[in-house]
Amino acid sequence: MEVVNKVAQSGLVTIDLEEYFPEREIAVFDLKDYLFKGLILREKDFREALAAHDWDQYTGKYLAVCCTADAIIPNWAWMLVTVHANAKAQSVHFGTAEEVLAQLYDRIIDTIDVEQYRDKRVVIKGCSDKPVPVEAYLEITRKLEPLAKSIMYGEPCSTVPVFKRK
Repeated sequence: MEVVNKVAQSGLVTIDLEEYFPEREIAVFDLKDYLFKGLILREKDFREALAAHDWDQYTGKYLAVCCTADAIIPNWAWMLVTVHANAKAQSVHFGTAEEVLAQLYDRIIDTIDVEQYRDKRVVIKGCSDKPVPVEAYLEITRKLEPLAKSIMYGEPCSTVPVFKRK
């Protein structure tokens, strides 16, 4: 008796978002470490701390700039960090590492030529070893929905229907 691979014959196309995981590390620069008494940012002290900071540690990395303390940070502070980090980091982003990962995925998904999925039955792979952000699943679904015949989530052998064109 011949074994038939029904999944291979199904015509399903799989998108594995893990394949788009950024290759570079996301480093974090947290302004909470520069607050006076954990509350305010003093410009002179902050400028001195930035000048003394080891910016080489961010070379080639994505830099997430955030403040995890409940403090009001003036816009010029974010700008100063960017000026210092720009020469070393691959790119500088506002937000936590998780938020920056979602931003990076948005940019990456925006570059995917979704026209290749027109009238196809698409499975968005569900399991991954890397932390693919939920936002990436939303964004790829948003882009595919006008084109795909159907969108499913999971593995080709076990999917959850998400969308089916009428």
